[in-house]
Amino acid sequence: MLTLKVEKRGKGAAPALRRAGSIPAVVYGAHHESTSITVPAIAFQKVLREAGEATIVSLTGLGTELPTLIHEVDLDPLTSRPRHVDFYAVTKGEKVEVAIPLAFVGVSPAVEAGANLVKVMHEVEVKADPMNLPHNIEVDLSVLVAINDQIRANDLKLPSGVELMSEPEDVVALVQEVVEEKEEIIAPADISAIEVEKKGKEEATEGEAPAPVA
Repeated sequence: MLTLKVEKRGKGAAPALRRAGSIPAVVYGAHHESTSITVPAIAFQKVLREAGEATIVSLTGLGTELPTLIHEVDLDPLTSRPRHVDFYAVTKGEKVEVAIPLAFVGVSPAVEAGANLVKVMHEVEVKADPMNLPHNIEVDLSVLVAINDQIRANDLKLPSGVELMSEPEDVVALVQEVVEEKEEIIAPADISAIEVEKKGKEEATEGEAPAPVA
């Protein structure tokens, strides 16, 4: 289990906390009162890379260790760095619904033969005891043998105790025939028509009488 040391947050302004290398955050849950905290930015980013949003992160520094899930991360639109984090305190034995990332493994024979692989989904919604949540769910691409073969959500092999919450018929991945784009042939411009029009204008100009002098 991953561990992250946090501190209770006072009334300091969020920009000042970020400049000091911390991220303002909050932890809450069905059986936990909402608490404002701060987390070290560098340590949190390391945990986020390893845990994602489907792995238990134990928070220390609030008394007893508190098992949580990273529920939401607000990113700075310019730097993409976390600027606020929501942790959800979980209770062992009480199921939660979360999005689990998909890990595509294996090689599709159809793709090896020249077909195009389309990954439609990159995560699925599941329900499980937070202590039994998988870090990811593997999608075996080797079952995609022919053109138009599909893998649906209900084809995924879920660990024991993990219930699928996404629509069972949702397409996870499929293979399609590669369609070659036809090269557009541009017809050459009809120069003769332009020359005839130009010549006609010149003749009309030559045939005009000069304007009378006042």
